[in-house]
Amino acid sequence: MSLVTKIDERLAIIDSHDLGMTGRTSSYVLLEEDITLFEPSSSPSVPHIKNGLKELRINLEDISNIIVTHIHLDHAGGAGLLLESCPKAKVIVHPKGAKHLINPSRLIAGAKAVYGDKFEELFSPIVPIPEDRIVIKEDGESLRIGRDSVLTFYDTPGHANHHFSILDHKSNSMFTGDTIGIFYQELLPDGLEFYLPSTSPNQFDPEAMEKSAAFYERMKLNALNFSHYGVSTNPNHAINAMRKWLPIFLECAQKGMELSKPFSLENAAEHVKIELQNQVFSFLDQQGISRSHRVYNILALDLSVCAMGLVDACYIKMKSGT
Repeated sequence: MSLVTKIDERLAIIDSHDLGMTGRTSSYVLLEEDITLFEPSSSPSVPHIKNGLKELRINLEDISNIIVTHIHLDHAGGAGLLLESCPKAKVIVHPKGAKHLINPSRLIAGAKAVYGDKFEELFSPIVPIPEDRIVIKEDGESLRIGRDSVLTFYDTPGHANHHFSILDHKSNSMFTGDTIGIFYQELLPDGLEFYLPSTSPNQFDPEAMEKSAAFYERMKLNALNFSHYGVSTNPNHAINAMRKWLPIFLECAQKGMELSKPFSLENAAEHVKIELQNQVFSFLDQQGISRSHRVYNILALDLSVCAMGLVDACYIKMKSGT
């Protein structure tokens, strides 16, 4: 079975089988003079990425750039391991993320807090990246990867404060990471174009997320290259979906926090997850999506992680008295 989906003559997706799931994380390859790979995913995904590159007839020695939109391990955890096989490549990262790729101890601790006993299976090993192989791109800086091909990096917080989005000028498409959420492409055969925000712990900021979405809107993009999963050629629909669901997520968070008595972060997250599932699953019921659909397995994980991030944000706000 092919790991590769060709979008056009210069852009391909390698399915990295992140978390052991197909259609979970898009590792993009831009086939330009300087071959550029986006989102190396987690370390267990690296063999799949290598096989996808082989399918594309790309030698590891020919990769120039490995770009991570942000440093969450499902996007960047495999960067160090992949880099060991790519002798001329540099890893390009947001300025707030670089130190954590050099010394990933806090990344590991954060992921263990979320994924617990599954951490080793899902993410190990996390290989530190030598400082001299990291390139930091500030907001608005560019990178030329071909004679007529330029990428520009934009600070787009909301999902995380170490997050940037990358504009490919040639196609007028944006590599989004998790800036405006997740594209559930597996529902397209059922006639549903479905997106949800991604509110992972521990830097979720709803106001910043809305500002980043507004920035996308002003850019008048042709396409959004979602890390989870695939290319949307309907940017306005994706942006509007995020705007629809984000207030619902925040309402679920408030209700779940109120139901958590006695209060604990774990108990609150469980209540919030149930509220999110009630809202999202009811919507899918109304669209005629069977509860046996594989999307529910993915949503069970996504909404659980989203609940943790929502609780973190509410708790910080509650402690600050705002």
